[in-house]
Amino acid sequence: MNSYAAWAHPQLAAQVLRPRRDGCSEIALSVEALTDARQVLQLEQLIRSLPGVQRVAIDRPARRVRVVLDVGRTPLPTLLANFAAAGCPAQPLQHDSIDDARAQEQHDALKRLLVAGMCAMQVMTYAFVIYIGVVDFVDFSTRNLFRWLGLLTSVPVVFYSAMPFFRGALQELRERRLGINLPVALAVALVFLASMINTLRGSGEIYFDSVTMFVFLLLGGRYLELRSRHRSGAMGDAVIDTAPLLAQRRRADGELETVPAMTLLSGDRVHIAEGTRVPADGVLQSADVRVDEALLSGESRPVRRVRGDQLIAGSVLLSGPAELIVEHSGNSTTVARLGELATRARQARVLSAASDREVGRFVARVLGLTVLTALGWSLVDPARAFDAAVAVLVVACPCAFALTRPATLTRALGVLAGRGVLVTHGEALGQLAAVDYAMFDKTGTLTVPQLDRHAVEPLRGDSVEQVLQLAAALAHESSHPLARALADTARQQALPLQAQSVQVAAAAGICGEVAGRPLWLGRADFALAPSGQAIPSGISDALLLADTEGAIATFHLDEQPRADARRMLDFLRADGIATSMASGDAASRVAAVADRLGIADWHARQSPADKLERLQAAHAKGHTTLAVGDGSNDAPLLAGADVSAALASGTELAQAHADLLLLDGRLSGLVDARAIACQLQQITAQSRRWALAYNLCAVPFAAFGLVPPWLAGIGMSLSSLVVVLNALRVGSREATSDERSGPATGARELPA
Repeated sequence: MNSYAAWAHPQLAAQVLRPRRDGCSEIALSVEALTDARQVLQLEQLIRSLPGVQRVAIDRPARRVRVVLDVGRTPLPTLLANFAAAGCPAQPLQHDSIDDARAQEQHDALKRLLVAGMCAMQVMTYAFVIYIGVVDFVDFSTRNLFRWLGLLTSVPVVFYSAMPFFRGALQELRERRLGINLPVALAVALVFLASMINTLRGSGEIYFDSVTMFVFLLLGGRYLELRSRHRSGAMGDAVIDTAPLLAQRRRADGELETVPAMTLLSGDRVHIAEGTRVPADGVLQSADVRVDEALLSGESRPVRRVRGDQLIAGSVLLSGPAELIVEHSGNSTTVARLGELATRARQARVLSAASDREVGRFVARVLGLTVLTALGWSLVDPARAFDAAVAVLVVACPCAFALTRPATLTRALGVLAGRGVLVTHGEALGQLAAVDYAMFDKTGTLTVPQLDRHAVEPLRGDSVEQVLQLAAALAHESSHPLARALADTARQQALPLQAQSVQVAAAAGICGEVAGRPLWLGRADFALAPSGQAIPSGISDALLLADTEGAIATFHLDEQPRADARRMLDFLRADGIATSMASGDAASRVAAVADRLGIADWHARQSPADKLERLQAAHAKGHTTLAVGDGSNDAPLLAGADVSAALASGTELAQAHADLLLLDGRLSGLVDARAIACQLQQITAQSRRWALAYNLCAVPFAAFGLVPPWLAGIGMSLSSLVVVLNALRVGSREATSDERSGPATGARELPA
């Protein structure tokens, strides 16, 4: 409880507690230990049992917990102590991370979809009775009743479910551009208005079934795309998670006090414990420390800092403790400016999808034909002018044309999700098909840590296999890249050992019992602490395995290209895409990786601003750009590219600004995404050509009064069905071989 007493500080509590109108407060917490479903249930039951707790919402994939509580009955320190008692230590997040907009948007879209679906089914039932009257007699009063029922049931669809289309159409008109919302809104409004007038008149045909089904299908496609986009945002704000909220400030009398990091002022002296994050930007006062800045700079190895050097907020102190003189804190730190730079870069992106000229031309033709039909019949037979014009509008209604993009895009999103690529912005696929320049980060993106058996050095006469077996038992319990590399090397062991009582120390290592023997694996100072043995020279960058008697073995890990990196790059180059690599790492290591991957254009010691500047220069030359990264230092690069991709194993800030997420570390997902993006463009064009051909054939018959409205509605539904069925070809082997040639075939040869 005492370790959480600092959270009772009013300024610190104000950062993480958001007041509510009912007098309670809401808090968002990051809980890394949410791995077991039973543990999640026990945690929820425990927190709900606390006095004053109103609601607990646990997002297990995002490792987030939101709690609504009365802090007067359960103070914040008590809440955090109960999280720790449940085995799930929690880190409060700034209240800015409590964002209800995403959930509200998804709930609103789902409600509109459900209303449209329910009403569409009812209207189709009423329409069936009316259509029967074409063949079998249905008395006038019965038909009129069902016409009114169709009108009343369509009202919620038009005036509630379809409102996003009307708002979008108004926005497009204000911006003086033609998008997909305008023809959809016009079709819904005009067809509904015509049907309503005929219902009030008691004569003429109605099309409520067509309107409601059209809205339902479009909303279904939009909802699936919305869910896909929101899944990437569920992981929260990486900038908030990176920067610590607490700091140990040294008072004038030399004593330490725990204060909110945001209250630090320039000139304050801060104490940083080993293994913790630096709370503010400042100047190092200690003689010599080692710092992990990979999250921010992209440097693949720990860096050495000496007195007078700059330390960056959010970096991890690997050897310490250290003393720091604060220069910048809060929103002025490097990590905060990095997030702002990424946001500005994303806002500056101009997507070509803002205007769809084909849709604009199509709707102009439809309206023109409708007006001409009305004028023609006004001269020949004014009594038939309205029905003929409405029939033309229904036959030529841009249902099939408007459905081509959402139907094909929805299919593409599902196919890519099955292939390990999560698309967060659907319009990025259209841009991906046009990409001709790609820039990659190196560390963690094109490369991964790797352990060579020849780099394993037993120190007590054990065999390489024996020490690998012991180390792998611990490494299997960690998701750290270095631990995974060690575990992969030892995977061939016939009889793997199991570790018990495993504990992970942040930025230090992992310990546990293997075959009843206490072992420590990690940094040399961490592994040798229990034995008190001095750190041997020359192993500062190696993993060390030790027990209570001292060092057992060292493991020297190196950086190797990912297994599918070369073939992915070869595919992109064969497809006409120029490749480049920019890294914050040293020139020697960047050059070595570039040589192995065949990258001629590479740049070392690049800051986030340098990477973004190079990408913008390529964009200024007319290139459509792709950026691929995994670290927070890559966020501005990802946000500034026309299309961006991040590895799902990367930082949350990188994922938040990426259009594509590559799951399971598979760079080959880019090959699949490129092939599917080209299929998307091809099949969308095919479907639109079909819709145009259908209209060219059907509109003349409707214009001359040869197509009754009920047949026009069936024709519109069938044309929409053809579009949906054609969309299912996205991702099929037949479509791949038909629509793509050459490199796309190689995409399927890459490892899954």
